[in-house]
Amino acid sequence: MSYRAPVKDQLFCMKELAGIDQVAQIPGFEEAGYETAQAVLEEAAKFNEEVVAPLNWSGDQDHGSWDNGVVRASPGFKEAYKALTEAGWQGLQQPVEYGGQGLPKLIGAACIEMTMSANLAFSLCSILTTGATEALLTAASEELKQRYIPKMISGEWTGTMNLTEPQAGSDLALVRSKAVKQADGTYRISGQKIFITWGEHDMADNLVHLVLARTPDAPEGVKGISLFVVPKFMVNEDGSLGKRNDVFCASIEEKLGIKASPTAVLVYGDDKGEVGPGAIGYLVGEENRGLEYMFIMMNAARYDVGMQGIAVSERAYQHAVAYAKDRIQSRPVDGSAKESVAIIHHPDVKRMLMTMRSLIEGERAMALVGAAAYDTAHHHPDAEVAKKAQAFYEFLVPLIKGYSTENSVEVTSLGVQVHGGMGFIEETGAAQYYRDSRILPIYEGTTAIQANDLVGRKTARDGGAVAKAVASQIADLEAQLAARSSAACKTYAAQLKAGREAFLEVVDFVLANVKSNPNAVFAGSVPYLMLAANLVCGWQMGRALIVAEDKLAAGEDADFMAAKIATVRFYGDHILPRVASQRLSILTGGESVTAMALDAF
Repeated sequence: MSYRAPVKDQLFCMKELAGIDQVAQIPGFEEAGYETAQAVLEEAAKFNEEVVAPLNWSGDQDHGSWDNGVVRASPGFKEAYKALTEAGWQGLQQPVEYGGQGLPKLIGAACIEMTMSANLAFSLCSILTTGATEALLTAASEELKQRYIPKMISGEWTGTMNLTEPQAGSDLALVRSKAVKQADGTYRISGQKIFITWGEHDMADNLVHLVLARTPDAPEGVKGISLFVVPKFMVNEDGSLGKRNDVFCASIEEKLGIKASPTAVLVYGDDKGEVGPGAIGYLVGEENRGLEYMFIMMNAARYDVGMQGIAVSERAYQHAVAYAKDRIQSRPVDGSAKESVAIIHHPDVKRMLMTMRSLIEGERAMALVGAAAYDTAHHHPDAEVAKKAQAFYEFLVPLIKGYSTENSVEVTSLGVQVHGGMGFIEETGAAQYYRDSRILPIYEGTTAIQANDLVGRKTARDGGAVAKAVASQIADLEAQLAARSSAACKTYAAQLKAGREAFLEVVDFVLANVKSNPNAVFAGSVPYLMLAANLVCGWQMGRALIVAEDKLAAGEDADFMAAKIATVRFYGDHILPRVASQRLSILTGGESVTAMALDAF
């Protein structure tokens, strides 16, 4: 089934909820208002629908090859990547001074959602390059920036993130790769890195690996980790490519999903290049501050993985709707037809489709509001405005990542369910989205890691100040909804109020117990994340309800606005009520999580 980018809903969120015209008032973004966003999104939609999406199914079936360290991308990927870079999509939101287009993240996020929906495995190469670029922009010397960033922004070279190792997993304190300083100021890197997305391929001329490693005298733990740029090919003084560095792809993983994205095992320092033993690397920033710098890339990646959850959910939803409209089975339960009808007429199929749709639209609204906060935080001339926006954005990141990815597994599973038995058959395509989604709550920090971040850094550290500020804004919206004449708004105000009050109870519980009874708090950390994100999405959906009612009354795009109202009502009736059970498990369920003796498992 063909993919159609959700441009209309993206533009609605950008204009009515995220405030694209307010973002365009920030210096440097003056030409990036609604009209620019519309033009860019329409072009992005055309490119992804016509060039990228057709490769999704074929890439899942023929996902490239590895032969003695050489990785060849899935058929068609190399040509599609060339088209993407030649059209300038890789540099969309990157700085103009390094060859980018300098557009806001708000526009870039909407565009990358399309690429992710069109072909998740393909999109990961560009996403990681963007994250690596951001890390270098923040922490690298000007020499390293000039040497690597322009080529990464152009897409001629791609970037990777080399964090974990076989013994480390998510515990980066256990990283053991070595970096030995040389007389010329470079470092020789040795060790093995695993789970490196697009860690080797033939789509670009060079790969720029960002690698975590330890110097010989580094302190133990995370405070002794440094960050290095390690290119696949050395870069000569004139910018041309030189000798092959000592980094080798030992294998690529066989995976459940995103099969066309090569996940590499990289070996450094095995004397398989042309530079002698030890890969040559260049220190980024200062020694022993590598994890701090890498978190820049990881935060960018976490937001992007949240967008991946939304994107694969959107693709699964479109697939399920098309099937439900086409599949004829059973008479309607209300007797409105004597013959069998398309299954989209049946109430439970509608329930599944509405669950999918409402989760996607709530998450998209939250994510694009987050992108606007990022733009404000990084570019607004008023330091106080920027500081508040940064705190809000940082609060949202674990919600965007955790909620959107956890729900992507639910949404894509519902997509299989809508297909019935045919959903379990690979040729229908529904199963691919389910398989692809399963990695999303795991990589770039599991949902528990996101939830621990929400508890520790985003709630306890500031005494719940940002969380309670969010709740205050939600209370203001409740008053606006309750003051309106429609029954839908009054009902939604009550539903939102119940969610906000539950959220505040949980925030107070976290603050009161995080030091005295940490097990009880962290036993409920994932439910807290899901509750908080559900509420934030519900907040944005409530804002959308007001806009949609007013525009419908004015006769503007009646079909879209009526559908938006129906989706918000469903969210209030079926999704927001999940907060109640999450609240209960957080406040009263911590002890039962840890009660069983370990040897009883």
